[in-house]
Amino acid sequence: MIVIKKGNLIIISVMLITVITLFICLGAIFLKPTNITDANAVKVVLDAGHGGVDNGVSGIATGVKESELNLKVVKKLETFFVSAGISVVLTRDSEAGLYDVANSSLKKKDMLKRKQIIERAKPTLVISIHMNKYSLSTRRGAQVFYKQDSDNSKILANSVQKSLNLMPEASRECKTLAGDYYILNCTDYPSIICECGFLSNPEDEALLITDAYQDSIAYAIFCGVVDYFSQTSFNFFS
Repeated sequence: MIVIKKGNLIIISVMLITVITLFICLGAIFLKPTNITDANAVKVVLDAGHGGVDNGVSGIATGVKESELNLKVVKKLETFFVSAGISVVLTRDSEAGLYDVANSSLKKKDMLKRKQIIERAKPTLVISIHMNKYSLSTRRGAQVFYKQDSDNSKILANSVQKSLNLMPEASRECKTLAGDYYILNCTDYPSIICECGFLSNPEDEALLITDAYQDSIAYAIFCGVVDYFSQTSFNFFS
C-alpha cells in the first residue's frame, strides 16, 4: 500500500489544480478570436484589500495575514494583464497602508485614497482581491461579489465566478452586495470583489499560501475578465 503524506498531498493537489486551470483557461481564450485590436484602450485597477496596520483576516492554521496574500495575488494578476498588453493600476504595491500618518481615521483615509486612485485612473473595470472568513470552518472556495445595480459589474462577476468554478474545489455563485461596501460603490466603474478562498478553512488556507495556487487563482480571474470582454461593449477581440 502506498502512503501519501498530507504535505505531499497538498503539493500534488496544487500541481493538478494548476495544470487543470491552465488548460481550461487557455481553451477559453483560444476558442475565441485572439487578435487584440485595441488592448491599449483597456485599463484595469487592481485593489489589494487591507494593508498597513489593517491585516484583514488571518489563517486558521498558519496565522498568515490576508493583506499579504491579497497583494501576492494582485501582483500575479498584474503580470497576466500586462503580458496581454493591458494597462494596470494598483491601489497599493507594498504592505504599507494608504495613509500618511497614524491616527484614529486610518481606515477612512485608506478607502478615500483608493477611491482617488480609481477616479484618477478612469479604468475599464475594478477588481478588489480579498480572502474570506466564516464561523464554520467547513466553508471553502472562491466567490465573487459585484456592484449593485450595475449590469456590467454583474456580467463581469458572472464571468469571473464561472472561471473560478472550473477549479476543482470551487462551486459558488456570484452575489450582489447591498450596503456600504465602499470599494464597489465609491465610483461608477464596473467593480467586483474576489474573495479567493476561506482562511478559516484549513484546506483553502493550505492552498492559498502556495505560490502555485496563487498563480492558478490569478489566472482564473484573468480568464474570467477575458470572457467578460468578449460579452460586452469592451470587446477588444475581433
